[in-house]
Amino acid sequence: MENQDSSSFSSLRAYGQALAQTTGRLRRRAMSVTTTYEEMSRVRARSGADMQSTLRWPSLVGLGIGGMVGAGIFVTTGHAARSYAGPAVVLSYAIAGLCALLSAFCYTEFAVEMPVAGGAFSYLRVTFGEFAAFMTGANLVTEYVLSNAAVARSFTAYLGTALGIDTTTRWRIAVAGLPEGFDELDFLAVGVVLAISLCICHSTKESSVLNMVLTGIHLVFILFIIVVGFWRGDAGNFTHPAEPAIHPGGFLPYGIGGVFNGAAMVYLSYIGYDAVATMAEEVETPTRDIPIGVSGSVAIVTLLYCLVASSLSMLVPYDAIDEESPFSAAFESSDGWRWASNVIGAGACFGILTSLMVAMLGQARYLCVIGRSNVVPSWFAQVHPATFTPVNASAFLGVLTAAIALFTDLSVLLNLVSIGTLFVFYMVANAVVYRRYVTAGTTSPRPTAAFLSTFSSVALLFTLVWRFASPGRAKSALLCGCAAAALLAVQVFQFSVPQTRKPEFWGVPLMPWLPALSIFLNVFLLGSLDGPSYLRFGFFSALAMAVYVFYSVHASFDAEENGRLAAKEGGQHPHSPAAPEDCGLRV
Repeated sequence: MENQDSSSFSSLRAYGQALAQTTGRLRRRAMSVTTTYEEMSRVRARSGADMQSTLRWPSLVGLGIGGMVGAGIFVTTGHAARSYAGPAVVLSYAIAGLCALLSAFCYTEFAVEMPVAGGAFSYLRVTFGEFAAFMTGANLVTEYVLSNAAVARSFTAYLGTALGIDTTTRWRIAVAGLPEGFDELDFLAVGVVLAISLCICHSTKESSVLNMVLTGIHLVFILFIIVVGFWRGDAGNFTHPAEPAIHPGGFLPYGIGGVFNGAAMVYLSYIGYDAVATMAEEVETPTRDIPIGVSGSVAIVTLLYCLVASSLSMLVPYDAIDEESPFSAAFESSDGWRWASNVIGAGACFGILTSLMVAMLGQARYLCVIGRSNVVPSWFAQVHPATFTPVNASAFLGVLTAAIALFTDLSVLLNLVSIGTLFVFYMVANAVVYRRYVTAGTTSPRPTAAFLSTFSSVALLFTLVWRFASPGRAKSALLCGCAAAALLAVQVFQFSVPQTRKPEFWGVPLMPWLPALSIFLNVFLLGSLDGPSYLRFGFFSALAMAVYVFYSVHASFDAEENGRLAAKEGGQHPHSPAAPEDCGLRV
């Protein structure tokens, strides 16, 4: 009989034997789920020390705002207004905010029921199993690292705007012989990432306080833009372009289609609130603080974004907006206000620091909980007994992010990010519906699975017609048909399949309508992304799958077998404590 310390990686022979059993181990582990009880007790205990529950809803609201309102708002607004929505970019931000709020509702239901640090990874693991959770978690952590490196590189450029000098030329060091896009070293970006890493390793509470201070300063700059825009702007710019002979006029120059295309672009400005859900384990009163923190931050940011978009639309006619630096260009063209572009650069710097801090807090907690599941080395799961933070995960990801930020050009990084987070939002919305209508061993998962797959297919068809069909009656008819089919599918599902469980503390209202709308919108937004995004997603998904097949499934299998052996030696089943019945694809 194997001893408790038996491992598939103890020798080359043992690993070879493990690889020979890969198919059987995949069947056993890939669809296996844990329960909420296990995630909050046995799995959580693998970190050793507990994270301290010190955060309250004001801190969560601050983290949510800090995570969302970064430097992107200063660029995205101009591009969406000039090329897609015109002055109706205000509506684009409102629609994107609604989509973000629906996803936030789905996250909140899980976070309140299961306040652990794993966020989407834990939610999907208790619902769809280990493989689905690992694939989404691996892509999400990868995207966090790459986007954080990109944001850190942009800090150098925005600092130059604030100081009025070309910092990218003066402070970056060109190295001959390296490939283009990887030949400029940015030590300032490295310093920013490492400084934030030290801060989040030291204390979550103090990091939250620092984030509140930086976010407050950043909001002052945002409010400055809003006030000046309404003060010096002209409401006539909402309907009159600069060149009416060339560009269409009116509040909706590109029609309602342009508004939705603009929403797809600006939605990425809302990404960041999901990191708040990863702080659930450190929240003082999850049932009260998490709903206020997550939903409240999304609502406040939506209002701010709509006001900022209105400000820009009043300052400059939509067809005269500079897509690369809309606010700086708007102020530079105004007599006596050239100095305001420096103010905008300073505000962007504070936004970068807050978004970096929140994102790095979130990525460390994702990796910590993935380590608890044994699909990556458990070393990442350790929580330091003095700081009560996941120091190992924080330090590893901080060093990795700094290394990428050191030499990788911003344009290279930006082509590698965005799709993973939208895919996770889509998966979490599906998981909320599945857990409400399926209880393992009691109800059949087939009706719910059939509804989710059918609804996603209809949403995908709608998205493809929207993007590729030629304008005309046929396109309108197809879109109306898809929308009607989606509504009918939800209606039939609601009346034919009863819910098997109700959330004890907080749940998504109007089930299954709001999660279904979130699924539909996330599919639509995924369809708006370009080809390189899908190539990136395919590459990293294939890499994650290889890691799972050649390492994770064997490490997970070893942990399961050793756990059973330990329980047998102790005279009890490993899951002997009475646990509430959970739902999922249990095998």
